[in-house]
Amino acid sequence: MNETIKILYQDDMLAVVVKPVGVLSQSDRTGELSMTELLAAQLGKDIFPVHRLDRAVGGVMVFAMTKAAAGKLSALLGTDAFEKEYITVVHGEPAEKSGEFFDYLRHDARRNMTSVVPKEEKDAKDAKLSYTLLQSDGEFSLVRVRLHTGRTHQIRVQFSSRNMSIAGDGKYGARDRMGLALWSYRLAFRHPIRKKRMVFTALPDENVTPWDRFLTKAQDRTEKGN
Repeated sequence: MNETIKILYQDDMLAVVVKPVGVLSQSDRTGELSMTELLAAQLGKDIFPVHRLDRAVGGVMVFAMTKAAAGKLSALLGTDAFEKEYITVVHGEPAEKSGEFFDYLRHDARRNMTSVVPKEEKDAKDAKLSYTLLQSDGEFSLVRVRLHTGRTHQIRVQFSSRNMSIAGDGKYGARDRMGLALWSYRLAFRHPIRKKRMVFTALPDENVTPWDRFLTKAQDRTEKGN
């Protein structure tokens, strides 16, 4: 990857960046360069991961530059003090304009697949999100999603289980040939040291399918929802 990673904010404790689609969030056994290595090279500083996005998902991420900051930010994950919002294009249309999904999920690490399961099933974990329908053309819908828990593939599974697979998500039932239409749109949290509330947003390329069906039309409404 030769392109420069877009930096939304940087100080001596953390960096908020826009992760490109197709780049690993953290190093794995493949040895492929990940965001941690790419950022370390670009910024000339040690980089510590705080959270993850799937390789096929782009958007706003925060990385720490000290172990202390990484620990403080990681402690906020899964709480209302660390807000994560996404936009996605799904097949079909939600029955309600806004609402909540609550399920129990189990992740199979061997297959890298997550399933909705009964509460009593071994390793089942609660999963909650809320959503707002931004726009629909009947075939596809642009939806804004706030995660209240951070389960593996959570958004993908919870929408797919309700017959609204994310566009491009062949793993969870989509039959189209698009790229995965899931994007980390917004992060909000308090600075780990200065305690100031910080909010960051970024949108995907509006010229890329299927974002081009809605994004320019819904962008103003999305941004006003900050």
